[in-house]
Amino acid sequence: MSTRVLQHPDAAEIRLEAVLHALADPMRLEVVCFLAAHGGEAGCAEIDLGVSKSTGTHHYRVLREAGVITQVYRGTAKINSLRRDDLDALFPGLLDSVVTAAARRVRV
Repeated sequence: MSTRVLQHPDAAEIRLEAVLHALADPMRLEVVCFLAAHGGEAGCAEIDLGVSKSTGTHHYRVLREAGVITQVYRGTAKINSLRRDDLDALFPGLLDSVVTAAARRVRV
């Protein structure tokens, strides 16, 4: 039985430019805000982005490759979780500031 494993950057490989690029897209920011609000973990099917599956896959891949999220398979489902510990260690306060700013934007 083969286990599908997705590639993630090591914490030392996470770059601020890649993280900011990933967070700059409204769809990807929505994923991050959802994960932050729901304990940091959720399956792709739980987050309704209102886009095609291939477009959603693209957004999750950008987040994963930037080091913002991890993705693991549980059965056939991909489970996404924030790399909060890594991001907070590398860029203190960034994730909280971005999520707070996004929440303010939605309320306006």
